[in-house]
Formats: sequence, C-alpha cells, structure tokens
Amino acid sequence: MRPITATYRLQLRGDAFTLDDARRLADYLDRLGVSHLYLSPILTATAGSTHGYDVIDPTTVSAEIGGRAALVALSAELAERDMGLIVDLVPNHVGVGRPRENRWWWDVLTNGRRSPFARFFDVDWREDNGADGRIALPVLADESDLGGLSFDHDRGTPMLALGDQRFPIAPGTEDGNPREVHDRQAYRLVGWRDGAVGYRRFFAINDLAALRQEDQRVFDTTHHQFASWVRDELVDGVRVDHPDGLSDPSRYLRTLREVIGTDRWLLAEKVLAAGEPLDPTLPIDGTTGYDALAEYGGVFVDPAGEATLTALADRAGAPGDAAWLRDNGIELRRRAARTELAPEVRRLVRAVLRDSPTFCNPDQLRDALVEVLVHMPVYRADYAPLAGTIPRMIGETLDRHPEWAAALTTLAGALTDAASEASTRFHQVCGALTAKAVEDCLSYRTSRLVSLLEVGGDPGRFGCSPAEFHLRAAERARLWPRTMTTLSTHDTKRGEDVRARIGVLSQVPELWARCVADWEMSTPSPDGTTGLFLWQNMFGVWPADGSVPTSALRGRLHQYAEKATREAGLRTAWTDVDQHFETALHTWLDRVADGPVGRSIGRIAQQLAPHGWSDALGQKLLQLCGPGVPDVYQGTELWEDSLVDPDNRRPVDYRPRRRLLQSMDTPGVETPPLDGSGAAKLHVTRTALRLRRERPDSFVGGHYRPMFGVGPAHAHLVGFARGPAGQASDVIVLATRHSVRLNETGWGSSSIALPNGSWFDRLTGELYAGAAPLTKMFERLPVALLVRLDRP
Repeated sequence: MRPITATYRLQLRGDAFTLDDARRLADYLDRLGVSHLYLSPILTATAGSTHGYDVIDPTTVSAEIGGRAALVALSAELAERDMGLIVDLVPNHVGVGRPRENRWWWDVLTNGRRSPFARFFDVDWREDNGADGRIALPVLADESDLGGLSFDHDRGTPMLALGDQRFPIAPGTEDGNPREVHDRQAYRLVGWRDGAVGYRRFFAINDLAALRQEDQRVFDTTHHQFASWVRDELVDGVRVDHPDGLSDPSRYLRTLREVIGTDRWLLAEKVLAAGEPLDPTLPIDGTTGYDALAEYGGVFVDPAGEATLTALADRAGAPGDAAWLRDNGIELRRRAARTELAPEVRRLVRAVLRDSPTFCNPDQLRDALVEVLVHMPVYRADYAPLAGTIPRMIGETLDRHPEWAAALTTLAGALTDAASEASTRFHQVCGALTAKAVEDCLSYRTSRLVSLLEVGGDPGRFGCSPAEFHLRAAERARLWPRTMTTLSTHDTKRGEDVRARIGVLSQVPELWARCVADWEMSTPSPDGTTGLFLWQNMFGVWPADGSVPTSALRGRLHQYAEKATREAGLRTAWTDVDQHFETALHTWLDRVADGPVGRSIGRIAQQLAPHGWSDALGQKLLQLCGPGVPDVYQGTELWEDSLVDPDNRRPVDYRPRRRLLQSMDTPGVETPPLDGSGAAKLHVTRTALRLRRERPDSFVGGHYRPMFGVGPAHAHLVGFARGPAGQASDVIVLATRHSVRLNETGWGSSSIALPNGSWFDRLTGELYAGAAPLTKMFERLPVALLVRLDRP
C-alpha cells in the first residue's frame, strides 16, 4: 500500500463538486503535498444531498457525483501520482426522508414483515410499539392531518399522498377511501410530537433509519460495493461514520477489517469523553481526530483568562465551568430522554422487562434507567477499557435513590448478558442522549470561551497545558501512530482559524469584558446568554481589516444565529419556533453590523488579528507535524471563516489557491509577504506536507520528544522534535503561544538549545546551530520548521 503521510478532505456534492472535479484537482493537491484524498460519502444518497450521509442505496456509487466510472478514473489519476483514496463509509443508517427514493425502505413499508428487506432495518414490530405492531412513521403535525390523505397514481402505481410526501399501498388493499386504505398498511402515519417512532434512528433524526449490521446478510449486501473498491484496489483506507450507533461496534470493525485486509487504513469516528482511552483491542488505526483537535487548540489558550471570562459568563447566567457543565449536561440528558428520544427509551424499557429474570414497576424502571443513562460518563461503555462503568453507575444511582432498588436489580439482570437486546439498546441510547444533550444543545448554551466547545473537547477545562500536551502527543506517537489528527471537519462548530482568533480572548479577558459591557449598553442583545455567545462568534469571523461584513457574511451570521439559538433551546427551538424572539435577534444583528458597535468590533478584530494569525499558524504546524496522520479539511490551507454546518460545507474556490501555490513554486516570481495574508498559512501547510512526504519515517511511527526554551519568555514556546524510531531527531517544530503578553515583553534573551548539527528552517531559509535566540527564530514568522542538514 502507498504510505499515508497526510490526507485532504473533500466534500462532494452533485451541484458543486463531483468526482471529476476531484480528479481535476489532483495536480494541485499533489503539489500541496498530501498523499491521499479523503472523500465524503460517495454511495448513492438522497437526491440533491449536500453531504452524502443520507445514503439511499449502498450498492451503487452516486450518479450525481459521477458514478463508479468517475471513481475509477479518479483512483487511476491518483495512482499515476503515487497518491491514493480514503473513503467515508456510513454503516449505521440510510436516508428514508423520501421513501420512494429508498427501494429497500419502500418495500418494507409496502410488505411489512414479509419484505425481504425487513431484516435490514431495526424496526419495532411488537404489538406494544404504540402503533399496533405497525411501523410508526412520525410525519404528521397532528392526527387531523390524516384527513388530508389522498390518492396519487404515478405511472399507474397507486400511492397515498400527503402534501408532497408519498407512501406505498400494498397490493390488494386499494379499496376504500384514503383513510381506510391507510389503516390496512404495514405502517401507520403518526404525529411527530406523539413520541411514537417505529424504527431506530440516527440520534433523533426521523429521516435516517438505522441498519442491522449485526446480520451478516445485511453487512454483505450493504458492503458489496465497498468490497469491490477494495478488490479492485481503488481505495487505501476507510473512515467509519458513527460506529457507536451499531449494535456491536467491535464486532463490526473486526468484520470490516477482514474485508479490507491488514494493511489498509481503518479509522473510526469515535468520540472519546474526557480521560477515556481508545480501546486498544479494536482492529483500527485510530480515530478521526476530535481528541487531537482539542489539544492542538487548547495549548494556545491562556489559563490566566479563566477567572475573568468565567465571571463574565456567570453574569450572563451560564458560567460554563466544569460543575455547571456537568449539572446542565445531566439535566439536558433527562430532557432528551423525556422528549426527542422518548421512543428509544420506551423501547429500551420494554427490552429490559423482557430480558431480566426479575420484574418491577415499568414506570419506576423507566425513571431508574434514565437516571443511570444521564450519568454515564461516556458514549457507550462496552469497550474493553471501560469494564466496570455500568456497575459503578448503577451503584451510584442506588446510593442516591435507594427506593429504586428493585428497578435497578431488574436493569442489572437484563444487562448481565452483554448480547441481550436490552444491553445493546442501552449502549445505543446512551450515546444518542449524550449527542442530543451535549453536542446539539449544551454546546450552544454557554459562552465562557466558545472555541473550547467542540465534539470530543472538555470545555470544563480551560485549555491544555504544555505538560499535558506533550504527554498526550507522546502517547499518541507510541500507541496510535497512524491515527488521524484534524483541526477542522464537516462536524466542527467553528473552523480552525475562527477558533484560533476566539482563543486569543483568553489573553485579553479584561479588554473583552469591557467591550461586551459597552456593546450591551449601546446595542443590547435580546438575551444575555445568547448575546455573549454570539459576540464571540461575530468577533471570530469579523473581517480582519475591521471593515463592515459583506452581505454574504452577514447572511451567514443570520443563518448561524438562528441555528445556534434553536439548538440551545432557551428562547426558541426547532420544534417550537418563537418568531417574536427570532425577529428581535435578526434585528439586533443588523443593528450591530450597521452601527457603532460593528465599527467597535471591527477595531478589536483588527487589533487582535495578528495574534489569532499567530495561534492559527501555530496549531496548524503542530498538527501537520505531530504524531498521527494529519488531515487538511478542504480550503483550510488558506485562512477560512467557517461556522457550523452547512456553513463549513460551502464549496471552495480553488482558483486563488492554485495561483498562490503556483507563484510560490515558480522561480523568480515574487512570493506574497508572509504576514497576515493567506500566503503564510499556505506556505506553512505546503512546506510541512512536503516534508512529511519526503521523510515519512520521521513522522508516522517516528519518535516524539518535547522541546523547551530557556530564558524569561520560555513559557511562550511550545515545540517538539521528530525523527525515525530509534534514531536521532531530524525535524524540530516550534510555535509561539500567548503572543499578546509576549508582544509587550519580547523574547529578550530567551533561546533554545538545538541538538548537535546544523539546522535549516524550511519556512524562512535561516540556518541555526547550538543555542538559537528565539528573537531571531521568530523574527519573520511565529513558527519554525527546522530540518537537520547532516541527516545520518
């Protein structure tokens, strides 16, 4: 297999960027220095899908993005350049939002349990499922909508119609009015607020129905197309989307490893809780890098700003410290268990009652079960290193609620068998509760420092010390040398450069507090918590030159504010939109942008932009040269200002990137200045990626050794040395941290003692040996990439 030194993530979509577009981009990515293209899902998805995770046919490559022929052509183009492909596989669910598009789902709705595809879906067929044993489809606003059912005969096929939705009619059930025909089907249309859902979903998304990969026939069918890519050597690796949703992730990953063989790269999108180790018994090369993301950003956060920013958030009603996050996370899990995920909880309760040798009051069991679930510290606890977690949670719940002894005994009886339905559903519901409560809600409710609010992060801890950073990096180099690392993904809530700029606020907390107070006096936000959250995000994306946002950026801010406030659920929500509040919110955003507050934000953005630039380059270089395999998310080789999806999936304009890279590679052509322009980030990215490709043994599988400076400003340096295992270091990576205070004091006499030999900075062309003064080292850039010239 081709060595994987670095990947570049591409978001494919039929209307903007296809497999042929990726093929035409191969020369640019080759010159950038990546070894592999990392594609978003390419199997056939819902028509017009902008992300590909709503697969409707796992047996075909999406025709919208070019089909299999385009995939083969792309793979061939890359092979000629000694590059390869990594694909994104979605085993947990398929799209069912438009039933007619998914022939498997349509057949199940038509024929019920007689359908050959009935075993493919995790359908609740039991009589006590809330739909009399039929598949409950939550598509109605309320029961009265059934009065709007009508018939539609498209190409002679009779269907039930409800607005623009279509549902099948089983043969022999066509007689009567629409309501009578509906009552004869294998499914039942129910209100989406009724809490009846007849199938396991991806979290609480009704349009995504879960698959039963534990069934070997289902696995073989859904992986037939993917297996052909492996057989035909089209791909070098695979990223598995959300394995925690499956009934048995470990078994699934073992089966998948058998399909791809021992050499191909296998990554799991595993969200690790704070302090949770990745299971070493899994047959994978690592995760998709959420854990590394938190460390690379966290080491630039200044802990000195914690008290002031916590107090500021506390005055707004959401301090965001560890205790507040814990308590609110628990309460939001409880709420999710009573609302969005109530169908899953009820189904789990029924499974526990069936699987346990003892019996108790179902209502008491539900309360006790929810209490255990909401205190679970991880997504799911059936991984080897987490043995003992569930007994501990049950024990702690019993200590708080001794009156639930019988219910907890019933629960324990059902969970004793790890292969029982109750045990399987317990772990699946556990992860869904965490995702809905924490990632989709709590992360929008606090604003102490929003750059810390990312999947897999620990916002209760204010950044990451250099000591912890180095130990975690050394552990990654030793235990998971081929894991992926990342700074931006299609799931991050803010792009890497936006987070870097917001992180600078930790260095100027008093200035920020004064600004917020002035802004709230001048143009008060419609809600204090919401306002403080959005002030930071606006600062994070405000033009660095201080100018007023363009109409495009303003539109994106409006879209983001609407999504963020609905996710938070404090004043408005997706299921209960408060038009009055949202109108006030949009009016406020316009007043900010058009008035004196906007000019004030522009001034502070311009003032702090160089420090955000410094941190952005620092985290980028550390990630690109650190342990693991770095991924570059599309477009992030230049400055980017993305917010949460769909904003971070916007199509990338590669024309300026091509021109800039070409200018850097053309002798005699003047390179743009390496200041706050995008040239600096592209220069750092291409230099680091090319070095990785040139010296792969120094990175993947190579050693990691922390480097420290001496002198009055030594704490502003973070760096490490890399080199082949068992050999001397031949690469040194250095970055500046906490540059605001450093800007006042300077590096002074601080220096770093380099190992023996001559060292060449690939970024600036300077030579160093012995004790190198940091003033000179960082004279042109806040980062340095040193390479030993006399490499053994």
